[in-house]
Amino acid sequence: MPVLTNIGQLATCPADNAQSDAGLIAGAALAFDEEKITWAGPQEELPADLLGEQAHDCEGRLVIPGLVDCHTHLCFGGWRGDEFAMRIEGRSYQDIAAAGGGIASTVKATRETSAEALRERAAGFLDAMLALGVTTVECKSGYGLNEEAELKQLQVYRDLAANHVVELVPTFLGAHIIPPEHRDDRKAYVDLLCETLIPRIAKEGLAEFCDAFVEDNAYTIEEGERILGTASAHGLGIKLHADQLSAGGGAQLAAKHGAVSAEHLEYIDDEGIAALAQAGTVAVSLPLASMYLNERYLPARKLMDAGVGVAVATDFNPGSSPSYHLPLAMLQACINQAMTPQETLMGATTIAARAVGRDNRIGSLVAGYQADIAIIDTPDINQWMYHFQANACHRVIKRGQWV
Repeated sequence: MPVLTNIGQLATCPADNAQSDAGLIAGAALAFDEEKITWAGPQEELPADLLGEQAHDCEGRLVIPGLVDCHTHLCFGGWRGDEFAMRIEGRSYQDIAAAGGGIASTVKATRETSAEALRERAAGFLDAMLALGVTTVECKSGYGLNEEAELKQLQVYRDLAANHVVELVPTFLGAHIIPPEHRDDRKAYVDLLCETLIPRIAKEGLAEFCDAFVEDNAYTIEEGERILGTASAHGLGIKLHADQLSAGGGAQLAAKHGAVSAEHLEYIDDEGIAALAQAGTVAVSLPLASMYLNERYLPARKLMDAGVGVAVATDFNPGSSPSYHLPLAMLQACINQAMTPQETLMGATTIAARAVGRDNRIGSLVAGYQADIAIIDTPDINQWMYHFQANACHRVIKRGQWV
């Protein structure tokens, strides 16, 4: 039974703790057997039967649960660096989209890219994320926007899940934008989603969740109602892109449908916050998107004060957040969302796990949980967030195996 010893600070991140309490233990040890954590606590209290087990000296480093990136668009074709320059010159996200850029340009590139090429590229992203200490990744479709290409993205995720050490959580986001060929007949595309794609994806087990983008230039509340209702009827969990660019009632829609998470929420209003709190829906903050778009940040303090758990994720995608660096997103959450390092770490571990329906087995380092562990080359979480490095992750364990 492997034992990690000489841990400078252990963050256990229990699922039932307040977000402000990451369950910190100084001078700690941690034991795991096969895939599960068996013991965690002060090293001086290490049980006698563990003293002779194989030990790994952490040399005073920080040990945390494997990070959970609970909002990404992992599989896509092309990049959009030209739009980055356009936004700096004053063009808005909406302006670029109206001119045929934005998500529509990535849809074109993704449709034209083979499944094999998409799979190879996404696997490379996962390798780099794992090196940062990320052990679980939610991954959305939404760059196909027709039957063939949406299924292609989800099948890429199925193949990766079977062959990559990072645990994947696939989400169907066919309702990302209205595809260009359906702009004059929106109903026909919503019919395709509700009558063909959602039933097939649910039947074949290609996704665990269904997401939709309810916003100007995307889907209306009424369209979202139909899509989410259909997904629920077919047994898919619910997520929602909501209130990213305006307060349009997306948070209330997510709460109404019992969504596990509402994501973005930069423009959420007080009614939306109250609705999420009552429903127990996680708010997923995406500070890298706010940085890249030069938009406001999610009001994390108001949400947490109202009793809403706030997760932190990257929104990795080729347009509005072209970075998979979750520790950088965590730093942005500290600086721009007034979240403490402990709140931020909880947001990228157990609360992020809640946002993908896995907080009963990942995201915490307590007995019985999966042994997903990251060893960070820093003495404590305050120093880790404060002294940003390209990658402070020293070693990673996934399901009890050194990876």
